Amino acid sequence: MTPEYAALINGEPLPRERVDAFLQAPLGGAGPHRATAPPRGASSHDEPAPARRRNEPPSVARQRRRWATQVVVTDELARRACADRGLKVPEEVSPVSVLAVAETAVADLGSIVAAALAHSPAARILLAALECEQTVPETAVRDYYDRNQDRFLTPDALRRGADPFGEAAAPQDVLPYEDVREGIARELRKAAGRQAFFGWLDQARGGVTYSHGHEHPGDPSHPDHEHRH
Repeated sequence: MTPEYAALINGEPLPRERVDAFLQAPLGGAGPHRATAPPRGASSHDEPAPARRRNEPPSVARQRRRWATQVVVTDELARRACADRGLKVPEEVSPVSVLAVAETAVADLGSIVAAALAHSPAARILLAALECEQTVPETAVRDYYDRNQDRFLTPDALRRGADPFGEAAAPQDVLPYEDVREGIARELRKAAGRQAFFGWLDQARGGVTYSHGHEHPGDPSHPDHEHRH
């Protein structure tokens, strides 16, 4: 008999209906209320959801369900983490309100994580909280500035094609450290927050047991598994 849950999270069942509701969200279309189907071939940590097609092979349907399960599980894990931290999260999120994920975000985050962040207010709130918790040392900010001078050329230097690492570059060709320091610190804090989110998710997934047909898309224990990089 097929279990009525898609997964057990620390022993508590996650209803299959939540995965079914996510799968029923329309793919395609325009505007902000578009379900997320990461592009094929995107570099990612996780497998993209197979495109929805009529008369699709059973293996594709199974993979899409497994992919959707990962998104819904991540949402539930994030809800629980927010509750533990005292962070307020909307009670529910409608599957039809899934936001489109930019291709660059997919490449940076991995398709499942990017889709989960688009789908789940709890995941976004948790990520923001983790970013705020990060401390970036002044030495790290300064080191980034010194190693990436080409990113801080003045508009005039860019027009002249100045080389910040060559003899033709003058000190005035590079924006002063004081002018760009806050922006660098913000980006480094954001990157550290993402790494903290990945670390949290990897640990949280350790308490998840999946029902048959809801395993991770890259799980080699089932015949349809895929895990491209």
